[in-house]
Amino acid sequence: MDLKDFMEFVQTTARSVGAEVSSPWFYLQFGLILAAAGIAYAAEAALRSRVDMTSLAMRWPLPLRHFVRVMLSSASTAVFTLLVIISRVVMYHATWPSRSYLLMVAAKLGFAWLVIRLVTSVLRNAFIVRLVSITAWFLAALSILGQLDTTIELLDSYAIVLGGLRLTPLLALKTGALLLLALWLTNIASNFAESRINATTDLTPSVQVLLAKIIRIGLLTVAIVIALGTVGIDLSALAVFSGAVGVGIGIGLQKIVANFISGIILLADKSVKPGDLVTIGDNTGRISAMKTRYISVAAGDGREFLVPNEDLVTQKVVNWTYTDKNTLVKIAFGTNYDADPRLVCTLAAETAAAHPRAQKGKPPSCILTEFAEAGMKFSLTFWIADPDGMDKVKSDVMLALWDAFKREGIRVPYPVREIRIRGGALPVETTVEVPN
Repeated sequence: MDLKDFMEFVQTTARSVGAEVSSPWFYLQFGLILAAAGIAYAAEAALRSRVDMTSLAMRWPLPLRHFVRVMLSSASTAVFTLLVIISRVVMYHATWPSRSYLLMVAAKLGFAWLVIRLVTSVLRNAFIVRLVSITAWFLAALSILGQLDTTIELLDSYAIVLGGLRLTPLLALKTGALLLLALWLTNIASNFAESRINATTDLTPSVQVLLAKIIRIGLLTVAIVIALGTVGIDLSALAVFSGAVGVGIGIGLQKIVANFISGIILLADKSVKPGDLVTIGDNTGRISAMKTRYISVAAGDGREFLVPNEDLVTQKVVNWTYTDKNTLVKIAFGTNYDADPRLVCTLAAETAAAHPRAQKGKPPSCILTEFAEAGMKFSLTFWIADPDGMDKVKSDVMLALWDAFKREGIRVPYPVREIRIRGGALPVETTVEVPN
């Protein structure tokens, strides 16, 4: 369709609309439509005030219950469509069929919206529901008015040719619609596969995450290829852009690609996995999730650190639960020289062994490490079964050790400085006056 044909189409449509508007039957139909809309709005308000949507039809079968709830949520559209259909039937038999054409169009549009609402009610994403509903209703309106084929020809008449690829507005709309549908189906399939994988107890958490990501990426690739092939896009025609895409990935997306590859490596070598307690730099916490670009480390204070996967591959990472969860707790303390070091070691070991989280199969150990200037220094070590709450365990043992030292008269040294002056006098600040 060229510009001349398009102008003729616009002129023909304008003449048809003008002839319809100039007829007195148009205003009668328009008034009936407005009256039906007002009655429908009042009916929906009355239903919402008298019907409990949450407990409605609880004992009915699920499909029927779902249908009733969708119809009640669209009660105004249903009542409007019913009233317009009744008005159309009455006018059709009372006068010429052409004098109720506007009522027929309004009834079809209302019925189309009801069907669309029922179909899209299975979707959960509000944006997708709104987009699909508006698009489907727009297509239905064009079809009802008999302008769908003309609109398709118009959208296909403007094209940009790139190599062997002919790009048109119609092709772009078809591609976008099919890609949305393919991505939605892919998301459903990948979520189902991920739930089945996570329910398998024979796989480790890292293998479960790796399989889920491989399946999601594979399904996404297949969906995009099928969608592009369905609309008639020859993928070989896009080969001319592959070089530019490769350069873009190499220059602008190198960090993203590095994090993606690092994430695959982490999942494959199982160096970290969800649930591990790790220390990365100054941050310590449990890995709550492993994503394509980063891992989420949940600290004990409610914060979550998002660490890029590349940092875990290239930097030092302390994994407290890599092979097992047994953790050695170390406590350094000191006493004065009046204390018996053997008694100090005995008290420290007994105090640590009395803690409920200390492992009984591995007895605590206390050694004298240094004769320092202010006193003797000791190192107490004992094992706990899990690193969670290690700081709390250290605090409990140190408080119990303090109580034991108090009972035995053992003092903890603190630095004391004495200044002795032999002969002479302390320097005294003097003031010297300078004559003017």
